[in-house]
Amino acid sequence: MTEFISWYLTLTLLGWLTFPLAFRLFPALADRGYSLSRAVGLLVWGYVFWLLTSLGISQNDVGGLLLGLLILAGLSIWAYRTVDRRRKTAQPSTAHGSPSGLMGWVRHNRRLVWNVEILFLVAFAFLAFVRASNPELTSAEKPMELMFINAILRSPTFPPHDSWLSGYAISYYYFGYVMTAMLAKLTGVPGTAAHNLMTALIFALGAIGSYGILYNLLAIADRRPQTVDGEEQPTVHRLPSTVAYFAPLFLLIVSNAEGFLEVLHRRGLFWTGGASNFWTWLDIKDLKELPVQPLGWIPDRYLWWWRASRVISDYDLGGGFKEIIDEFPFFSFLHADLHPHVLALPFGLLAIAAALNLFLGGWRGELNLFGLRLRINLEGFVFLSLLLGGLAFLNTWDILISAALIVGAYVLARAAETGWNWGRGEDILLLGIPLGIASFILYLPFYVGFSSQLGGILPNIVYPTRGAHLWVMLATLLLPIFAYLIYLWRAEGRSPRWGLALGLSIGLVLVLWIVSWLLGWGVILVDPGLGEMFLQMQGVLDLSTLFLEAGLKRLAHIGGLLTLLAVLVPALAFLLAYDRRPKTEENPSVYGEVPFGYPSSTVFVLLLIALGALLLIGPEFLYLRDQFGTRINTVFKFYYQAWMLWSLAAAFGVAFLAQKLQGGW
Repeated sequence: MTEFISWYLTLTLLGWLTFPLAFRLFPALADRGYSLSRAVGLLVWGYVFWLLTSLGISQNDVGGLLLGLLILAGLSIWAYRTVDRRRKTAQPSTAHGSPSGLMGWVRHNRRLVWNVEILFLVAFAFLAFVRASNPELTSAEKPMELMFINAILRSPTFPPHDSWLSGYAISYYYFGYVMTAMLAKLTGVPGTAAHNLMTALIFALGAIGSYGILYNLLAIADRRPQTVDGEEQPTVHRLPSTVAYFAPLFLLIVSNAEGFLEVLHRRGLFWTGGASNFWTWLDIKDLKELPVQPLGWIPDRYLWWWRASRVISDYDLGGGFKEIIDEFPFFSFLHADLHPHVLALPFGLLAIAAALNLFLGGWRGELNLFGLRLRINLEGFVFLSLLLGGLAFLNTWDILISAALIVGAYVLARAAETGWNWGRGEDILLLGIPLGIASFILYLPFYVGFSSQLGGILPNIVYPTRGAHLWVMLATLLLPIFAYLIYLWRAEGRSPRWGLALGLSIGLVLVLWIVSWLLGWGVILVDPGLGEMFLQMQGVLDLSTLFLEAGLKRLAHIGGLLTLLAVLVPALAFLLAYDRRPKTEENPSVYGEVPFGYPSSTVFVLLLIALGALLLIGPEFLYLRDQFGTRINTVFKFYYQAWMLWSLAAAFGVAFLAQKLQGGW
């Protein structure tokens, strides 16, 4: 209990210490970054401590930690003073800003503050209790994760020593373990307990981070005037603070449908005389076997819950089984897998919040970089570079996804100002390339000694995802997303561009399909030995037979791709829509003048839905080459990120429809 309390107090104080900085960094968000302040504090504190230690300016000890905290405190004091100066000069701020300053905001948002604090405490305590009931670190990759934590605790400088390869430094994206070791060293907690406490902490940070994002999305279109310090200004309705709890529910607690199928299987349903068309057709390992007698309601097979992370199955043309990982957050926390994809979760949410802030007009300004004019101020550019570089250091796979989201939000914001035109392609390059370079330079000491196992891109020719498996994996998110898309489709006064969206989506699929075939053809020609081995493994004699049978297999299992297109097409159609309602005093715009035709919250959620669909479509045709040689890791990483995006979209859809459809089934 003392270890838990010390971590809770440390993170709470860190959040309050960082809040002035977050308040300044997120001017366009209704919560002004309060729900994100702990994650911002960990990111900035961790970066400063790691950089100073890597450069030899400080040591990996309590003194170095306190120096990093002192610099973070200095940044927060600077942010507080600039906010206070703005209040005294009564300068207008962004939509959710307030001339009353930071303390005035706290006074008038006590309900939000209490909700965030209670949620953090409950979530942290809940998973800490779960880990205290099952604390051993002896299975799967836990020993490797513990090695990283202990190695960082014992290394006087960075990069830390590799305990499993004497004389060498850790060559891995280890930033999350640096943060774990920082908290352990400051609170005097051993690495073993720190592993379990960090798992609980990531769960709690994910809870308040997702809560804050949904709160901000719901608050955009739900404001009412309120007087603060004698001035009328927009403020947030009380309702979002309650329904925003849907976000941590969908992100962290809701699971895929495999657990429900385990119950049906254990009960012996859909079996006929010892054989079952349904279970054989579904083709999920373990569930194809006859249930153990006597029948019951509670699954009791050894490690039955593990199967939920292995729903999607791949078979080559010869019928050989290839295991695929399709993990999701609740499985990760139940398994206590403190791997980089879990450690990066709060900071992935921070990237989503940063994209939302950028989309809503935060960081407005102009920045000249070597002749390039960016429609963003220096403060926003530096923070985004720090965040994206940190994500690459936390879990390298995440940087491209978060960068795509941030650049996409920037493009949508520019489109709202000047419409859809060829300039949007220029916007992608003008922001994306400088951000990529800056994020690399900020974390240069990490890249100097980093060696990745990734070796390029390989084609996925023969492994399409079955529709049944995709629905088992994502039905709990797909159902509310489809309900929300149907609501938008039936809404009046909008003009979705169905033809353009359908053309773009089908064109993308065809391009990916052709690219995968050309890559496969090229790989086989370049390396005939590898090509011959691959053909033998697939049970075919030549390339023409391979492509023919692979094409027929993909068409036979087209359900998964059609499902993803059914999500992507309407999301793009609504994103490309225009407002076509007649000109009135309340609605001065006319068709063709205003892109989207939807509230800002809807546009951003559509961006999350579209990007999630693209993440799932990608592994259908291409995968990243690593030591596994299959798409096991690509599906694992991309599906995990898609779950994060779609869980927020599903939560928004449920919360939105709960308000709009009074009594609707």
